[in-house]
Amino acid sequence: MRITYLGHATLLIEVDGLKVLTDPLLRRRIMHLRRVVPGPTREQLADVDVVLISHAHHDHLDTRSLRMVGGTPRVLCPEPARRAVAGTGLTPEVMGVGGYVQIGEVEITAVRADHDGRRFPQDRRSDAVGFVVRGPGGSVYFAGDTGWFEEIGEVGEVDVALLPVAGWGPRLGPGHLDPEEAARAVALIRPRFAIPIHWGTYERLAMTIAGHRSDPARRFCDQLAELAPGVAAELLEPGASLEVAPAASSA
Repeated sequence: MRITYLGHATLLIEVDGLKVLTDPLLRRRIMHLRRVVPGPTREQLADVDVVLISHAHHDHLDTRSLRMVGGTPRVLCPEPARRAVAGTGLTPEVMGVGGYVQIGEVEITAVRADHDGRRFPQDRRSDAVGFVVRGPGGSVYFAGDTGWFEEIGEVGEVDVALLPVAGWGPRLGPGHLDPEEAARAVALIRPRFAIPIHWGTYERLAMTIAGHRSDPARRFCDQLAELAPGVAAELLEPGASLEVAPAASSA
C-alpha cells in the first residue's frame, strides 16, 4: 500500500490495485486562499477509481478540482455533497455512517465525524463522515475534518490513521482537531502509522505562513511521541509518499 499526501485533506491511497483520492483540492487559488506548495502531477490524478468526499465545505469539495481528476471515478459522499458532485457530471453515491461498498478486494466504510459539513448557502443538512479503506494490502482511516468525540477510537484496527491537525487560518473553529487532540485520537486508535493532514497547504491572500506552515504537524508528531510512543509518526510534505507493507500477522 502506498499513501501520497497531496496537500490539505487530499491524499492518494493506492491499495490492492485501487486508486482512491480523498477530498480533492487541487487548484492554485480557491476563493481567498492560495496554494503555497506544489500541486499534484498529472500522473497522480490519472485513472482514479474512487473519490472520497468527507463533507461539502468548499475546501473539501471543490467542483473545479473534482473535474481535474482523471478517469470516471466513483464518488462516495454524504448527502449535503450530492448536488455539487452531480453538477460535475459525476454520479454521487451517498453514504451515511455505517454505509459501505465493496470494490474488488477493498471495502470502504463511512464512519462518524464531528463536523458541520453543510454547503452554504443551498443546503441545511450538516452531515460529515470519515472513511475506512480496508483491503488485503492494508487499511487506512481518513478522518476528513472532525473535532474530538469520545468514540473517535472506535474505527477498528487500521494500519494508518490520517488525522487533521490544523486549518488554513490562524485559528481553529468548532469541529476541528488541534495537534494535541489529534495525537490523543491516535492514542485511542493505535494504528501502526499516523500522518498529519490538513496543514500548511493554503494561506489567505493577506497572510504569510511559509516560515511556520509545518508547525502544527511537528507539534502533532511531538505529542504523539509522548502519548502513543508505539505509533510511528510520518510527517509527509505534499508530494511525498509512505509505502506500507502488510502487517506481519496478515502477511
